[in-house]
Amino acid sequence: MSEQPAPAATPVSPAAASGAAPGARRVRVHHLAEAKARGERLTMLTAYDFATARIFDDAGIDLLLVGDSIGNTMLGHASPIPVTVDEMIPPTRAVVRAARRALVVADLPFGSYEAGPAQALATAARYLKEAGAHAVKFEGGTRVAPQIRALTDAGIPVVGHLGFTPQSENTLGGHRVQGRGDEAAERLAEDALAVQEAGAVAVVLEMVPAPVAARVTEILRIPTIGIGAGAECDGQVLVWTDMAGMGEWSPRFAKAFAPVGQLLGEAARAYAAEVRGGQWPDAEHSFLS
Repeated sequence: MSEQPAPAATPVSPAAASGAAPGARRVRVHHLAEAKARGERLTMLTAYDFATARIFDDAGIDLLLVGDSIGNTMLGHASPIPVTVDEMIPPTRAVVRAARRALVVADLPFGSYEAGPAQALATAARYLKEAGAHAVKFEGGTRVAPQIRALTDAGIPVVGHLGFTPQSENTLGGHRVQGRGDEAAERLAEDALAVQEAGAVAVVLEMVPAPVAARVTEILRIPTIGIGAGAECDGQVLVWTDMAGMGEWSPRFAKAFAPVGQLLGEAARAYAAEVRGGQWPDAEHSFLS
């Protein structure tokens, strides 16, 4: 991100306009609030490995989220709840190695921060020391404000997560939109303010009515990053497999920007056909002497 003021509605930095190049300016946490102040939309995608993280980083994505959604997308779980800290460290390390520009945020999985500030600090410290994460993210509002404050005081940036919180899906009754009705919307706003005052550098709003997300975005100094929360958030995030059309199902709010899953399947079928038919490897792809 450029340190100089930029016009509203322009990319966060020149690197974001045409893809980040080696040596591009690293996205830092203070750039997030600066982008909000300038009216620049932030971009965020999940990433779980070096190869895809490098592609997204080169494309100019501002933040890469090593999400506990790895449980659903890569490990075959029905939810992110079974994911452990030990399972999160290696993919976080890989994404950090790939990211030359993007700010890498890693999820604290269920059971690794709820007990209190000491547990949250111990978990987050592992992410920074063992994986090199730039920031961490975990779910909750007022109830986790002490954890956010403890990490902030220790020099660890925190991204909040409100609205539908996947780790609490059993309490919430499944995948349900949150913040509907005046009372629920007010609670969401109070939680957002609590997260901000505790020191969070940004907050994800998931599956929240667009007008409610717009109101929260208006009252916060820190940027909001929406996922199923309408167009008025300060940025947007998607699970990359949804963005790339990789699965048989994706949530209503997601959009497949390219049929990557279909193309990958076609490539695999073409490969298998040529191997079985003896067309590949051919002379061009063989050592003949």
